[in-house]
Amino acid sequence: MSIALFVLRRLGRGLLTVWFAVTVTFLLLRLLPGDPALAVAATNMTEDQRAALLTQYGLDQPLPVQYVLYLGQLLQGNLGTSFTQSLPVIDILLERIPWTLLLTATAMLLTVVIGIPLGVIAAAHKGGLIDKAVQVVGVTGQSLFVPSVGILLLYLFGLELGWLPIGGAYSQNVYGFEWYGSVLSHLVLPAVSLTLIQLGSYALTMRATVVDALNEDYTVLARANGLPYRRILWKHALRNALLPATTLIGLQLGFLVGGAVLTETVFAYPGVGRGIYEAVTQLDFPVLQGAFLLLAVTVVAANTLTDIAYGFLDPRVKAS
Repeated sequence: MSIALFVLRRLGRGLLTVWFAVTVTFLLLRLLPGDPALAVAATNMTEDQRAALLTQYGLDQPLPVQYVLYLGQLLQGNLGTSFTQSLPVIDILLERIPWTLLLTATAMLLTVVIGIPLGVIAAAHKGGLIDKAVQVVGVTGQSLFVPSVGILLLYLFGLELGWLPIGGAYSQNVYGFEWYGSVLSHLVLPAVSLTLIQLGSYALTMRATVVDALNEDYTVLARANGLPYRRILWKHALRNALLPATTLIGLQLGFLVGGAVLTETVFAYPGVGRGIYEAVTQLDFPVLQGAFLLLAVTVVAANTLTDIAYGFLDPRVKAS
């Protein structure tokens, strides 16, 4: 298979997935209990004013017509106007995206930086106390619920000890370097919550791949030739174990994005996830559709790029 065809097929699959996610989101939001018209029309409006406002937002149209109109807006780059804020959805999302990017990027960085050494060390001590401890921590981390971890950290380090702020993204009336310090201190608890949830699966995956690499013929031969075990572990085995880790990074981004919605809600962090929670309570369809579209595109793009990168790193994938 040529490189161009390989890339085009992956991109086509990604676009199809985004369309499917957009369609499912559109339909599911219409099944939510409640009347979205109440978010648009004030109670003191006359019937004529209410009908005109519903017509303006297209809420008086049948569902298939609303769907076609929505797809037409998307193709024009228009995400609609918020029911409750009367602002373009794109402006609302652009205000929140940097905070979600900061949170997820920090959690991903911590997961990789901590997870890779943990997995390698556990593999190097297979069957030992360190290995068992890493496995217990990993399995425990995978079974944790994001809001539970967030609430526990919030109570312990925010309320009881008072070491860190309990909500928001920064303190009011701070400027300069003090503002950056405030942003960092507010970031700690949400980022640690996401990291604890993702760290276990990453460390366990790295452990398994490194153990397999240490049993391969090339590492056995290198050990027979007298190469230091540390060099075999960190240079040869780790290099081949990073291929599955590359795929896991793309998959984890999806979990991080989903976890960010819950984490931002717990910590009142002003990202896209918090915006989704607020839009759900207000039945603000345009904001919900725009936010879910953004999350879907992010996850699909990350997985598509990971798939393409893996194809270049391992020619066997591209050939298949």
